Order: sequence, then C-alpha cells, then structure tokens
Amino acid sequence: MRVISCVVALALVAGCGGGNRASNDYRVVPTASGPVSRACNGSQRSARNPQLCGCIQAAADVELSGGDQRRMVGFYEDPHEAQEVRQSDRRRDEEFWKRYSAFVDRAERMCKGL
Repeated sequence: MRVISCVVALALVAGCGGGNRASNDYRVVPTASGPVSRACNGSQRSARNPQLCGCIQAAADVELSGGDQRRMVGFYEDPHEAQEVRQSDRRRDEEFWKRYSAFVDRAERMCKGL
C-alpha cells in the first residue's frame, strides 16, 4: 500500500517537471483555483507550492471535466484509489484513465520548473 501511495504521489508531483512545451501549451497565471488546486495545496507533499498547484489546476481545467477533477481529488485523499482505477477493466475507468493520463502529460509540459 505504501509503495502504491508513493507511486501515485510521484506521478502527480512529477507530472510537473520536464518535457518540451507543445505549441498549444501556455504559461498560466499561478492563481488558477479549483478542486485540484485546493487538494494539492492541502496535501503533505514537500514539492507543493501555490504556483505549482495553480498550474496543475490549469492543466486539469484544460484536460478534465469538473467531475473528472473531483474524482482525481480523491486520489490525494486515497492514493490507492488511483491504482484501483488504473487497473480496472471497467470501460468508464479506462476512459477516465486516458483523460487523466492526458492531464498528467499536459501538466508536465505546462508546469516545468515551478
């Protein structure tokens, strides 16, 4: 369980480092707010800061619906849930995971260096 939690935490935080910016990406005002930003700022992750969390929220705003964002917030509260969704054979979970993966890719590009 601890390993899974660490993997999910690293995926969420590492999602904001490295990679090249695609032409349709943009730098974001660090004050983007929403459920993802609030969960990020409230987390115990050492790499969190308001600018990074705002950027992650902006990436979520581009890639995820409000419902997807609320579902993702649950990963901060219960990292094992992310593993359950990732390994699920349910179509709904598979479709969500594709959108979530696109969000992580965008967050990596948008939030590099924050």
